[in-house]
Amino acid sequence: MSQGQGSDNHSSIKQVSLVESLIPVVFLIFLLGLSVFLYGDNAQAGASQVSLLISAGVALLIGWKNNHNWADIEKAISHGVGNTVNAILILLMVGSLIGSWILSGTVPAMIYYGLQVINPSFFYVTACILCAATAISIGSSWSTAGTVGVGLIGISAGLGMSPEITAGAIISGAYFGDKMSPLSDTTNLAPAVAGSELFSHIRHMIWTTFPAITIALILYLIIGLMAERAVGEINIQSRLDLLDQSFKIGPHLLIPMGVVFYMAYKKMPAFPTIMIGALVGGLFAVVFQQDAIMRFVKADHITVLNMFDGVWRSLFGGYISETGNAELDGLLSRGGMNSMLGTIWLVICAITFGSVIEKLGMLKRLVDSIIHLATSTGSLILTTALTCIGVNILAADQYISIVLPGRMYRLEYKKRGLAAKNLSRVLEDTGTVTSVLIPWNTCGAFMAGTLGVATFAYLPYCFFNILSPMVSVLYGYMNFKIEKIEDDAPVTAE
Repeated sequence: MSQGQGSDNHSSIKQVSLVESLIPVVFLIFLLGLSVFLYGDNAQAGASQVSLLISAGVALLIGWKNNHNWADIEKAISHGVGNTVNAILILLMVGSLIGSWILSGTVPAMIYYGLQVINPSFFYVTACILCAATAISIGSSWSTAGTVGVGLIGISAGLGMSPEITAGAIISGAYFGDKMSPLSDTTNLAPAVAGSELFSHIRHMIWTTFPAITIALILYLIIGLMAERAVGEINIQSRLDLLDQSFKIGPHLLIPMGVVFYMAYKKMPAFPTIMIGALVGGLFAVVFQQDAIMRFVKADHITVLNMFDGVWRSLFGGYISETGNAELDGLLSRGGMNSMLGTIWLVICAITFGSVIEKLGMLKRLVDSIIHLATSTGSLILTTALTCIGVNILAADQYISIVLPGRMYRLEYKKRGLAAKNLSRVLEDTGTVTSVLIPWNTCGAFMAGTLGVATFAYLPYCFFNILSPMVSVLYGYMNFKIEKIEDDAPVTAE
């Protein structure tokens, strides 16, 4: 009986028109623009979330007009938010990891040694290369940013460098490494969706990825050399002394980071890997930073309960530094699960909006409307790129920006005699790398929360992420390194 009722209900559903599909999108763009105009970088503290939910409400009204059932839409929202549970858990654990690693002295040790080793003139280019090497080895841009990236942000403050440019260099390097690593989930997902082979896909990406990262590195080098005079005025030694007074610094404090890297290299799931890293940091705090814990919990003497209290607080509330130096205190007063709640709020609201417009068929309708505009190979690649970026904006999820366009354009590429690895390359060149440039996207929200720099603030300096789509589209119009289907043996055999 229930099946029959459901069938009758679905048969009466009307397909959304292009105009109807555009209404919630235009509404969202207007509200987001207004929220940024009114609140600037603080728009993500609540205004953007309201914009997303109101726009979802507008889409729901259109869905109700077209006889869509609320129960079905509710299931789609639950499914969409459910798919982000892993990302939410990772966000919470990264918050805990930052808090416990500051208390354990791991982050202070990274800053301490980094201030002595890294030349300020080459800091930005070094940060990018270091994150690229790390991400290639472990296959995760998130883990790279949450470990090496946090330390580099601290080093940048100690050197008097720009946190926005530093965040851009970290993200550029992390996403280059993630994109080129066979251990990365997106690097495996893109060829799977497009129908190409993993290592053929990676080799094909070299042609677009290496020019983009080379230009990015040159830009970071130029910026760093130009900033040399301002950096020379910073008294680095005073900051080293403060760190030495506040924590018992030693190279052994870098072991928690090594544990995380080893587990990531062994392809352990991200959530337990980062959680174990946070707990190892707590253990190191108890063993090596008892004086810091006493100051943190404001206790007069060492007890087991005080040790437990300090570690527990760092995991859920982050570390609060009180050295008397405002700059250092601002740098080290970070972390904890609490610090990620605003980011999680943003992610849930964004996924709600994306799930609604996807369930109502609006997302597919918008994509279908532009496919016929792709009359040449160049315009097809441009259309694919714009679709990936658009889905990143509307659906707020990196994986959807790869899967949805991959499914929709796979047959079109085949019809035009283009090898599947062309499609998988575009998916990575645009879907993977631009996700971090959207404040309400899971990737953009994660990086802003982890690095402590607003998305729109670091966006202009993510040179690799900006250049990668441009190079990919340029190759399409030049018909350079665009492989025909007969040259792609694995796909033909498939």
